[in-house]
Amino acid sequence: MSIEQTRAKAIASVWQAIAQSKVDLTSIPQAEQEKLVSKIADTVIVTMNDLLDEVPTTELLGPEDEADEKIIWKGRPFLSLVENYVLTSERVKIVKGLLSRDIENFELIRVQDIDISQGVSERIFGVGDITLRGQDASQPKIVLRNVSNPEEVYETIRKAWLEARKRYGLQFREYM
Repeated sequence: MSIEQTRAKAIASVWQAIAQSKVDLTSIPQAEQEKLVSKIADTVIVTMNDLLDEVPTTELLGPEDEADEKIIWKGRPFLSLVENYVLTSERVKIVKGLLSRDIENFELIRVQDIDISQGVSERIFGVGDITLRGQDASQPKIVLRNVSNPEEVYETIRKAWLEARKRYGLQFREYM
């Protein structure tokens, strides 16, 4: 479900709760009512996301990975319980699933471009999508969806990417 759909559903739920409570809001102008309901819905959504941060997740890197790689950042999509992201000194790892697991790895040295995109509602919640494009045979493009603080995460990935390229002696060359 997109953030716009989640927000619309939360707003509808707040209106329904107000109707069920039989609280008389006629003394409040309609524009102010809508503003209040939107603020309540946005606050509830952010609070739910914060509560999901407290849910323990299984270890995202196996013991064999920890010796060679340093974990730089961990995250998950906004309001998601079944998808997690891990940035290490070597790769970006996407783990999907609650009971079963699907794991996608994208080696940093194969990354060629990193982009950020944010819609209006994503900007409201401080989330955005980070797209990595590269020379991975199985998946030439991956998207880290609805990441909190996308500019900060973008810079973290960019620095890890440049460091990995330097470590392996890879250089950028452009042909004109």
